[in-house]
Amino acid sequence: MIFVTVGTHEQPFNRLIKYIDDVKKNNLIAEDFTIQTGYSTYIPQYCLWQKLYPYQAMIQNIQEAHIVITHGGPSSFLMALQMGKIPIVIPRQKQFGEHVNDHQLTFCRAVKERNGNIILVEDIAELADKIAQYDTLTASMPDDLKSNNASFNMEFKKLVDEMIRK
Repeated sequence: MIFVTVGTHEQPFNRLIKYIDDVKKNNLIAEDFTIQTGYSTYIPQYCLWQKLYPYQAMIQNIQEAHIVITHGGPSSFLMALQMGKIPIVIPRQKQFGEHVNDHQLTFCRAVKERNGNIILVEDIAELADKIAQYDTLTASMPDDLKSNNASFNMEFKKLVDEMIRK
């Protein structure tokens, strides 16, 4: 199963929902899709969908998914990373009326550059190919989530240990 989430932002993300529905309609990808459509107005005809899922259902969908596709909201793709999944991320874009500006695009580019643990899709026409190549693309990617908190705590512990020894 491939799980798609567009988050809870109030602007529709019809471009992604319709694209996924067309992929399934045209049998471009054999796997089933489950979509969290949020406030999108496009109603999928070929995929299982629900506007919003309770938090526990979101966790279950992500855990059970072979692939997680998300919008560029950090909460959505970080949740996938926390569960060891490398997400395919399609940022909402202002030019399509999906957000008020392009901060998701800017942020996702930085995450990809810095961490290398998301598959960023800027041109939705490339999404079916990225899905088809997912296992190959992710084979050498880090699937862990680097935590600045863990690094800070380790350094802090070293300082405290030094102070106690003195």
